[in-house]
Amino acid sequence: METGDFSHISVLRDECIRALRIRPDGLYLDGTLGGGGHACEIAKRLSENGRLIGIDQDEEAVRAAGEKLAVYGGKVRIYRENFLHFRKVMEMEGVSSLDGILLDLGISSHQIDDPSRGFSYMRDGPLDMRMDQDRQETAADLVNTLPRQELIRILRDYGEEKFAARIADAIVKEREKAPLSTTAQLAGLIRQAVPVRPEGGHPAKRTFQALRIALNEELDILDTVLEDMVDALSHGGRIAVISFHSLEDRIVKNTFRRCENPCICPPDLPVCVCGRKSKGKVITRHPVIPETKETEYNPRAKSAKLRVFEKL
Repeated sequence: METGDFSHISVLRDECIRALRIRPDGLYLDGTLGGGGHACEIAKRLSENGRLIGIDQDEEAVRAAGEKLAVYGGKVRIYRENFLHFRKVMEMEGVSSLDGILLDLGISSHQIDDPSRGFSYMRDGPLDMRMDQDRQETAADLVNTLPRQELIRILRDYGEEKFAARIADAIVKEREKAPLSTTAQLAGLIRQAVPVRPEGGHPAKRTFQALRIALNEELDILDTVLEDMVDALSHGGRIAVISFHSLEDRIVKNTFRRCENPCICPPDLPVCVCGRKSKGKVITRHPVIPETKETEYNPRAKSAKLRVFEKL
C-alpha cells in the first residue's frame, strides 16, 4: 500500500496543544504517532532547539508519519516502538526528562478502514487485529484456541459484553466445524447469537473491541507505563491522554488521581505518616470532550475523553 493512504483525523487536536503548553525549546514525546496529525501541531511550534520524539508500533504509521514530518528535519525523531518502551527510546535519544507527553489511545481511521488489518466488523478481511504487524499471534488465534471460560472473561472484562457466555458458546461450537478466519465470519456468527440491542449498533462491536484489547495487551500496557510517564516529566511538564472507552479512561483517571494524592494512610489519621508525596496535579477535574462541530465531521470522536496531568 502507499503510505499516502494512511489517514487519521486528529481528535481534540487544539485542546491537546493548549493543554501541553508547547515551549519552542521543549522536548516532547508523542507515544502514539499514528498519521502524525498531533505531531505536526507540536513540531510546527518548536524552534531549532526543540525536539519531538515520535513512537508508534505500526509500521505503516511510522512510514506515513515519517513522510509527513520530514519537513521539520532534525526537530523530529521517529521510532517504531510500543510506548511501553518509551524509556529505552529516551535513552537512545540521550534525554532524562520530557516537557510533555501525548497519548492518543484510539486506533486510526486507516487501521479501521483497511480490511486487511481485520479491525472492523463492517468490512470483510482476515481476523488479524495486530497493531504491531511483527507480532505472531492474531485475533484468529485467540478465537480458535482459547478455552470457553477465557473467551468469556475477555469479552466481559475488555468488552463489557453482557452476552459474553452466549457469544463464547457460539464461537466454540462453530470452530469445532472449521476455524474462524475472517471478520465477516465472526461478525455474522455474533449477529446470529445475540439478540438485537435496544440501543442499536452492531452486536459484534464489543467483541471486536475486546479481542483487539486482549491481543495487543492495551490495558495492561497503559496501566504499567502511565505512572512512569508522569515520573519522566520535567518540573511543570504535562501529559495529555485521549481515551475512547470507559476501560481506558478509568485507568487514566485513577492513575492521575493516585499521582496527585498517593497517601495510603487511614483517613482518620490527623497527619500523613506513609511518606508518599504528590507528584503533581490533575489539570482536568472532568475530562475534556469534543465539541459538537468536531463530532459532526468526525463521528469517531464522539467517545473521546482528554485528561491532563502536570508534574510538580
